[in-house]
Amino acid sequence: MILRTVLRIIGSVTALVALYFLLPLNRSWSAVTVLVVGLLVFMGLVAFQVRSIIRSQFPGLRAVEALTTSVPFFLLLFAGTYVVMAAMSAGSFDGPLTHTDGLYFAVTVFATVGFGDVTAKSEAARLVVTGQMIADLVILGLAIKIIMGAVSRPRQPEGTGGAQPPEEIHH
Repeated sequence: MILRTVLRIIGSVTALVALYFLLPLNRSWSAVTVLVVGLLVFMGLVAFQVRSIIRSQFPGLRAVEALTTSVPFFLLLFAGTYVVMAAMSAGSFDGPLTHTDGLYFAVTVFATVGFGDVTAKSEAARLVVTGQMIADLVILGLAIKIIMGAVSRPRQPEGTGGAQPPEEIHH
């Protein structure tokens, strides 16, 4: 079971990273559209994962899998947004951003390291970076709490639709 989970994690993260590096993010896509659609997909992914954790025979293992796929998705989403913004407006950052640069910047913002070698220059870029910082706190706080709360919840059998059996009344 653990080996299967590790292989699923490696496969999922590899697919996400490959997709990120294969996408032509230097096209004039709307950075806002990419970010909003991506965040909606991310919220759907977290909701699916919480439900999966609640129904799992091994909720702790499933929670680890959920976190190790959700966080890379989140980071790649912001990395892609930064690359698109840099391609759309040369003044967004202190230089053009490659896929690697975008990922590097998103991870340094997430880790709160801020080396200063890549910086947001335009107001739009600074707003998106600020949004990532706030979302990072939400991810680290709320999302982890929700996922870990799902681990500690009593497991619901498949097909019950979340309905709990009635409790017995003792007099």
